[in-house]
Amino acid sequence: MIRAIVTFGGIGHLRPAPGTWGSAAAVVLAVLAYEAGAALFVPVAAVLATILGFWAIPRALEGQTDKDPSHIVIDEVAGQMLALCFTVLPLWRHGVESLFLGAWPGWVMPFVLFRLFDIWKPWFVGRADRRGDAAGVMLDDLWAGLFAGISSVILAGLYHGVLQPWLNG
Repeated sequence: MIRAIVTFGGIGHLRPAPGTWGSAAAVVLAVLAYEAGAALFVPVAAVLATILGFWAIPRALEGQTDKDPSHIVIDEVAGQMLALCFTVLPLWRHGVESLFLGAWPGWVMPFVLFRLFDIWKPWFVGRADRRGDAAGVMLDDLWAGLFAGISSVILAGLYHGVLQPWLNG
């Protein structure tokens, strides 16, 4: 069960770039849930993946020398779902019917920005990653998700508040 959780049902064994596969799987689940009318699945999944990750990762790492093996992707799932909350929930509140076609930047930007912050590891992301423990495995992705979510909102605000009126004006 621990292995199934930390690899997100085996997705962590996909190559290359298992973290990207884990993030992509989270995006697919979020978009499918939104399209099915279950936008609130996204924050629930973010919380659930976070709780499961903090519980399962220390158990999966027991006796291992590698403190952040690439097959562990529940941290990417948690961080990606957190990033998606920043766009999915406002779109849902505003009655946007389709996330996939009608509001595709609402899932593309959090995905791209999350992967950027997760790989680049600026500021708190890098600090959490350097902890070298199970909590650090989760925390760096949660920070990356937070930064990706905030950045997505800022970029949407700039587009809708500045660029779009300028282009239409």
